[in-house]
Amino acid sequence: MTDDLTRRTQVRSAWDAVADDYAAARRHDGPDTDLLVDLAAALPEGARVLDVGCGDGRRTVETLLDADPTLDVVGLDFSRVQLGLARAAVPAATLVQADMTGLPFSDETVDAVTAYHSVFHVPRAEHPTVYAEFARVLRPGGYVLTTVGTGRSESIRRNWLGSGHAMFWSTPGPETTKDQLEAAGFSVEWERHVDDPLGSTALFVRARRE
Repeated sequence: MTDDLTRRTQVRSAWDAVADDYAAARRHDGPDTDLLVDLAAALPEGARVLDVGCGDGRRTVETLLDADPTLDVVGLDFSRVQLGLARAAVPAATLVQADMTGLPFSDETVDAVTAYHSVFHVPRAEHPTVYAEFARVLRPGGYVLTTVGTGRSESIRRNWLGSGHAMFWSTPGPETTKDQLEAAGFSVEWERHVDDPLGSTALFVRARRE
């Protein structure tokens, strides 16, 4: 319990510390945000989208609202500082501070969940819990669009982005992740490698709750 609390505190502290620099270093459009535009087009008017790990909101929440202003977009993040940036950047969004392993939403109240570069900051032993939470809050037929780690690892990066704080990373690999999504009740529609905002390539998976 203590180790888990320490890890969560470290992740939150690191995101708080790098919030401004991370936001400044990222592009806010590109192939990865095109996936959000495609998702918005697949949703009905007025659909509710939960963006898990929304950060400053400019890349994900803002893209979704630009694609379809009728969407009810809720940004969720662990970091209070990140949410402060999102509040300033995207005032039309609803913002919630919470942990993705226990989403503060009722069953079947969301039409889509997006999780960009966020799930792999949770220990891989807890990934099935995260995907089960996504499935719980989604309505039948709802979508999840998430970044997936391409390797299998669990590590801590010291002095992440020069913040003086450690950042935790954990991924079981893409095949295990797809198995976990299917075990949670999702059907994987596709997987794609696209450029990410920090200059590398990321793997995205879109799945639908059966």
